[in-house]
Amino acid sequence: MRLSKLVGHRYKERPGEAVLDSHAFLLRGAYARQVANGIYSLLPPGLRVARKIEQIIREEMNRIDGQEVLMPVVMPRELWEESGRYNAVGSELLRFHDRTGHDMVLGMTHEEAVVHLCRHEINSYAQLPFMVYQIQTKFRDEPRSRGGLIRVREFTMKDAYSFHASQEDLERYYLECYRAYQRIFARAGLPEVVAVLSDTGMMGGKVAHEFILLTEAGEDTIVTCESCGYLANQEVATGRVQGYPAEPLPLEKVHTPDKKTIEEVAAFLGVEPRQTAKVVFYDTDEAGKLVVLLIRGDIEVNEMKLAKIIRAVPVPADEAKIAAAGSVAGFASPMGLDPKRCRIVVDQTIAGSGNLVCGANEPDYHYKNFNLARDLPGMDMVDVAQAREGDGCPQCSGALTLKRGVEVGNIFQLGTKYTEAMGMTFDDEAGNVRTPIMGCYGIGVGRLVSSIMEVRRDEYGPKWPLSVAPWQVHLNALRLNVEEVKSTAESLYDGLQNAGIEVLYDDRDERPGVQFADADLLGMPIRLVVSERNLKNGQIEFKRRDTGETGMIPVEDAVQTVRGWIDAALDAINQEAEGIKTP
Repeated sequence: MRLSKLVGHRYKERPGEAVLDSHAFLLRGAYARQVANGIYSLLPPGLRVARKIEQIIREEMNRIDGQEVLMPVVMPRELWEESGRYNAVGSELLRFHDRTGHDMVLGMTHEEAVVHLCRHEINSYAQLPFMVYQIQTKFRDEPRSRGGLIRVREFTMKDAYSFHASQEDLERYYLECYRAYQRIFARAGLPEVVAVLSDTGMMGGKVAHEFILLTEAGEDTIVTCESCGYLANQEVATGRVQGYPAEPLPLEKVHTPDKKTIEEVAAFLGVEPRQTAKVVFYDTDEAGKLVVLLIRGDIEVNEMKLAKIIRAVPVPADEAKIAAAGSVAGFASPMGLDPKRCRIVVDQTIAGSGNLVCGANEPDYHYKNFNLARDLPGMDMVDVAQAREGDGCPQCSGALTLKRGVEVGNIFQLGTKYTEAMGMTFDDEAGNVRTPIMGCYGIGVGRLVSSIMEVRRDEYGPKWPLSVAPWQVHLNALRLNVEEVKSTAESLYDGLQNAGIEVLYDDRDERPGVQFADADLLGMPIRLVVSERNLKNGQIEFKRRDTGETGMIPVEDAVQTVRGWIDAALDAINQEAEGIKTP
């Protein structure tokens, strides 16, 4: 490819809308252009990176017996009603009417579509297990797009779905996909991606892992333990919280005029927030009861954990419902509430601490010396606390650390959530009709493009790994008006291409500074520079952006040398991918 013909204008200025460096380089280097909020067009360099990532994904999915299919982006309402998700999913699911007035949706995920496809093709145990996958456009009406291609509304995703006759077989294949994902990310130049336990969210199922690239640019909070390797998304992480036991003192009601918050009450009574207990009210659970959560005052509620316990989305209750339950907002106590109206949920952080301050269900009054075993006996303990920096690790004696990360992939054990709801069955060996068990596996292609750019860069531009670089070599010719420079560059351009090397040739009559700035923005791993000065010695200059090496090589050896560099680098990447151990 000749740079003079490459579509896309590159520029120096950092775009005002770009918070992340990767987003700035994405726009400055003409990899992508925004069409609307969270909707982008990919230009040739960005598309070439995406296509190489897709090819790696295809190779690894085919390696574990995946079969590529292509399902539609547009689906009828009825499919999503069958699964129960049409009304369960919020406004991020884009709904519209076609010209006949029929209700349609834009696919944000394809569980419904794949079950619809496969239930008409599979009827026997002999056809199981199998996995189908696609690389397809998705649309999710995100409320806030950010980070270039990291969080967008329209995106390209590889989604795969496996079907099994038993849970044991799903678990076996789930591990195969886990390993395949490790290889994909390593081959794409991100061997440091880690797998963490995660919430199943709207997908359903009981087990899920996210593959996270740890970077401060990420939105996800990851809980880690350096001592034992514990990893989990904060949404599901558990921390050991130090208790503060004490010999029980008599319960005492005290006047706390207009003191409602934990901080106000603690300061007024001369105690620490950890010596308080707070009550948080949520709207009804699945049984129609008001949810009353008791948790230590210095700890935040993890509402995703709570949702699994109450089997409902936690929605804060209003003051009228709180009053109807016999309590007072700001001065709430779990004691004395109507059990017919309320479901009391007690976090385990309460059990290990004594003589706590809590509300008295009376305006301007609190209790001192609340002790769970005495004042609210017989309560079951649950874990709904948000894991914090410095909490004890649930697996060892170490302490937890919080890090930021970008989710670049996820895998789920879905169970029969979709196959049962949508009536997919098969006949087992005994002739019994059974429901297949599903797994689901996703990778965001565009998100990977931006994520690689975010962590593989310097102040001048991206530093693409050879496996996904738009081109492998950037060829610069300085002073094309010099015949020897021009002829050498043209000959080298042809020779590199004939050797199967992808090369971007800067054939413009531009100053060296302009050429090199564009070369940095485009980020090719290998740069070759043809100049009049070096040709006097029969040499050309090279710069390895991937390794940092610089130097000279004879003109006649250039093609063979570069071919060797590329082969060695790709072999090293593939060997590293094969050598990654599954925890």
